[in-house]
Amino acid sequence: MNNPSSRPDAGNGPAAPRPIDIVNASLKRRYAAERRFRVMGAIAVALGLLFVAILFASIIGNGYTAFQQTYVELPVSFDAEAIDPDGLIRAGKLTPNEINKALIRVNFLKIARDALTATFPEVKGRSAKRKLYGLLSPGVPQQLREMITRHPQWIGEERKVWLIANDDLDMLMKGRSTPIKHLQTSGRATVTADADMSELQITSDGSDFSIVLDALHAQSLDKGAKTEQHLADSEPSLADTAGSRETLDAEMPSYLVAINGGLVKVESISDREVTGKILRPLTSEAPSAPGTWELLELTNPQGARRLKDQEIAWALSLKDAGALKKRFNSLFFTQGSSREPELAGIGGAFMGSLFTLTLTLLFSFPIAVGTAIYLEEFAPKNRWTDLIEININNLAAVPSIVFGLLGLAVFINFFGVPRSTPLVAAMVLTLMTLPTIIIASRAALKSVPPSIREAALGVGASPLQTQFHHVLPLAMPGMLTGTIIGMAQALGETAPLLMIGMIAFIVDIPGGFTDPSTVLPVQIFLWADSPERGFVERTSAAIMVLLGFLIMMNLLAVLLRRRFERRW
Repeated sequence: MNNPSSRPDAGNGPAAPRPIDIVNASLKRRYAAERRFRVMGAIAVALGLLFVAILFASIIGNGYTAFQQTYVELPVSFDAEAIDPDGLIRAGKLTPNEINKALIRVNFLKIARDALTATFPEVKGRSAKRKLYGLLSPGVPQQLREMITRHPQWIGEERKVWLIANDDLDMLMKGRSTPIKHLQTSGRATVTADADMSELQITSDGSDFSIVLDALHAQSLDKGAKTEQHLADSEPSLADTAGSRETLDAEMPSYLVAINGGLVKVESISDREVTGKILRPLTSEAPSAPGTWELLELTNPQGARRLKDQEIAWALSLKDAGALKKRFNSLFFTQGSSREPELAGIGGAFMGSLFTLTLTLLFSFPIAVGTAIYLEEFAPKNRWTDLIEININNLAAVPSIVFGLLGLAVFINFFGVPRSTPLVAAMVLTLMTLPTIIIASRAALKSVPPSIREAALGVGASPLQTQFHHVLPLAMPGMLTGTIIGMAQALGETAPLLMIGMIAFIVDIPGGFTDPSTVLPVQIFLWADSPERGFVERTSAAIMVLLGFLIMMNLLAVLLRRRFERRW
């Protein structure tokens, strides 16, 4: 008989847990673990979306300004003696190609510089004129040449035309180089100039310049804080701002006074008076009422920026006259590569990518689909086909640069295919995308029910007819989806193309499959390696175009799958 008092723990020790309590505790732990897993999964998804949002925000924030370009409006005199001395162009005796050839000898650079000189007649001296001419892009002569080619009737006339500004001026207009603060003033300003107008004094009946003195003293205090002795020397000057005077140097922020239509660079300053150099002539020396003049602060010191104070003054003059504007940057989409950021575009890289993808599709799709049909439907099941299948699956995981090395050794060095062409790029990318398309195509063929094949064979169709007339059309949506994803992967690849010379600097836009060209990912790689600030925004803008292209291709794959997919 079972006697409860005979069990070891009976009567002396804690009671044993009941089975239902053990089950409940286990369920509680399991549910807690599932809740932790769901929370961690949600956090992972949120972090992923956050990083993607940060990436897109960074790219868009850096690149949206590239879709605009700064232009300068100048009154250009198209001198007939300089452009068409024989009068053949004006007489209409030349074709556009002959006009273009005749214009090659014309010095359009001098014509553009003469227009700038006419706009700023006060600029004298070789050094000052060289800086003034630098406001225009080196591509302006070609721009003027194209204008005359399109409008030969302009010869002999003076016209206001918009010319491309250089990269530094473009960055200034986009606020990416030198922030300009406008400090409002409240006093009545009196202007006093010396005899030769080389130096000018501006006196205010208010303490309008004390804010500048405070900023300079604070900057001096920050620099002097490295040593206690210097700090002790600086503090009295900070405390006594009213009677002090500071002399500005190239390591300090620049201050300009905009008064009476002119600009004066501040060289020394007190709380009520500044002495400076005239950067833009004043229209009058009459006293200025409060609110009609202002103080400009160029935050970055002159020694730390590419555009100096005088060049910024010219830029502000053009802007105030409405002759400096940002316009849609069509050059970004139509031009090829260039050393000058304002002339660089993605036109050549886009056409190179288009030719490369077209050839890649033509090469890879038939080969991949044929391979998939053979391996899935006709190949005998033995160790050789198993070995081939394993290698195809492994090739999908091989680093892409290996395919570049293979293409360099086989296609270029052995077969002599021209380097830097869409043809050799497509052959390399075909090798890289074949495993992806084959695997996707085999999966699509497997998804077709066997009853389709049996029905076709039952009505007398041959195995080949069964595959091409019944199975292949049903598997085609999945095949196309895999192909588009493979093409999108090929479009974004850079490493294999670097090995076959697609990194070459190509200015012209390719016109065929064997013309030298580059592709968008390589163009982005080249721009990202350039030190000019203008290439930073163009790099991000090109990434935006590439991402847009990839998103469109993936959307097309999704639409095709939803449109033609059948559920069995």
